[in-house]
Parts: sequence; C-alpha cells; structure tokens
Amino acid sequence: MAEAGWRAFLAADGIDDWTVLHGGATAVFRVATLGEAARLADAIARVPGVEESSAVITLARSTLTARLTRDMWLLEDHHVHLARAISVVARAHGAIADPALVQEVQLAIAAKPDAVDLGFWRAVLGYVPMSDDNGVDPLGTGSTIWMQELDESKPLRHAMHVDVSIGRRQAQDRVATALAAGGRIVDQSPEHWTLADRAGNRVCIAVWPDGGTTEKIADGE
Repeated sequence: MAEAGWRAFLAADGIDDWTVLHGGATAVFRVATLGEAARLADAIARVPGVEESSAVITLARSTLTARLTRDMWLLEDHHVHLARAISVVARAHGAIADPALVQEVQLAIAAKPDAVDLGFWRAVLGYVPMSDDNGVDPLGTGSTIWMQELDESKPLRHAMHVDVSIGRRQAQDRVATALAAGGRIVDQSPEHWTLADRAGNRVCIAVWPDGGTTEKIADGE
C-alpha cells in the first residue's frame, strides 16, 4: 500500500464529482426515483473496468452512491479514468453529483499493541478484512471498523469513538451544525475536529486525505 494512488487521484483533473474518504474515492449522484437509480447502476456496471474492480454501488430512493474501493490505500491510476467514465454516464442519465452528501462513518476501536482484538470485531460484526487494521461490511452498507493502536505510554481514556470522514468543503458546516446541537470541540487540527457530546462521548470529523483547513472554529465555550 502506498500514498501515490490517492495523491494522484486528488491531483487529477475531471474528478470534481468525487471525494477521497477513508474508504477511497466516493461520489453521490442525485436521481428522481429508485427506478432511475437502478437504471443508472446498471449503466455504471457496464462501464469498462467496473466489473473487474472492487467498486461498490448502493442505491436509495433519490441517490446512487459509487465507491471505487473499500480502502483509500487501494486507489490506483486506473481509478481516475474509472471515475471520469462513471461521471460521464451519470450526466448522460440526468443524475447530478452532490459532494455535500458524500461521507463515511467509521468505528475506531483503540487498544494497546498487546490488546489489539480486530479478529473479535470482524467475527462479531460478520465483517471481512480489507486491510491489516480494519474490517468492512461485505454487503457494502455498514460502517468500517478500524483498530487504532495506542502507544504504550499513552493513557487509554476512550476505547472507542466514531470517525466521520467527509470532504473539506463540507467540514465547516458539519462542525458548526454539531456545535449548534450542543456539542463542543475538545481537539482540532487542519485535518480533523474532535467533538464531544454533553456526556463526553467523542466523534472525530476528519477531512483527511481530501484536505484540511487552517481556520479554527470557535467551540462556543
């Protein structure tokens, strides 16, 4: 696994419909009906290279979500061409890309190196390996789980938290909405915000690798 794939994807032209999340390049297309979504899915499945790839397509009443991989580290040069081709097909079917809807929710389970128990989590959830440190829903609908190894010297305060991976253009609004709903910021960097609810439960809004921002958002405290 290497960074070259997802970095090349982010630098490519003609992929404005797509956002690189933890799981890889993802696009959401708006459609009018579930039937239109099904017809679009059939057309996308006929794009050369899709059948042989690890792409996942999920449908809802008014959207179609296309994911080119299940892990960002699996992005390769050919995925750029695949993304462009899928966008062309979507436009031909009257579907409209909506990057604001693109997101991925991941359950991060923290443990010291000698207590990593990813096999248990894969087993209990019925998930399959995609990388050495994660598990994915084989149906392509559930959240990813990621085992976060903690340094031996670091205290374990929160053994589990939720990661929300979204595009950089949506981050400011998402954080502001969460703060307005009663959340607070407990940590932030150009690539993520760690928020907590009133009980102290934590969630990270992450814009890596899609991009970060140097602007800080006031937490209202």
